[in-house]
Amino acid sequence: MVSGHGRGSNMAAIIEACQSGEAPATVGLVLGTRRDAPALERAQQAGVETVVISPKRFEGDDSAYADAVLTALAQRKIDLVCLAGYMRILPGPVVAACRNRVMNIHPALLPLFGGPGMYGEHVHEAVLASGMKLSGCTVHIVDEQYDTGPIVVQLAVPVEEGDTPATLAARVLEAEHRAYPAAVRLFAQGRLRVEGRCVRVLPEDAVQ
Repeated sequence: MVSGHGRGSNMAAIIEACQSGEAPATVGLVLGTRRDAPALERAQQAGVETVVISPKRFEGDDSAYADAVLTALAQRKIDLVCLAGYMRILPGPVVAACRNRVMNIHPALLPLFGGPGMYGEHVHEAVLASGMKLSGCTVHIVDEQYDTGPIVVQLAVPVEEGDTPATLAARVLEAEHRAYPAAVRLFAQGRLRVEGRCVRVLPEDAVQ
């Protein structure tokens, strides 16, 4: 799921991982919120079906928007939903219907630098202001709040002397493009077990 004017680079990394066989999965749908999103064009070029469901059409009726999203997912028998630049809080009925089957990626090492307002450059500005020597990215299970779900994969990157939000963001983005496909691969292999606030990663031979 994508929204806004994002480039769709994490979406593209997942599509590439699936099409190359790195992740034993198929991207069955890219669901957007507006027709002019660059990510949708990028998905179409990769041969992936795209659908637009605009939340504005359902203004004030979250349940109707949730029903439309769930119908689109059910029609294509979607097993895992990946939020990739989806800049809204996912409606509660979608989270409930897809419990532990929705992932998001955040450009910091959660639970640090997460929550409302912590997105894009704001995150990297906060990291630099804090004096942290490490930053990174987190793939997590989505729950009803911002950035609070169980952590699936984290990758760390150094905060370097003279970094700006832009240079740090570029380094973190490279890590995101490795972390998100890795999380999708683990899910597709059946190796993730959510136990309360923790996600266990099973060894490969445990699920064969």
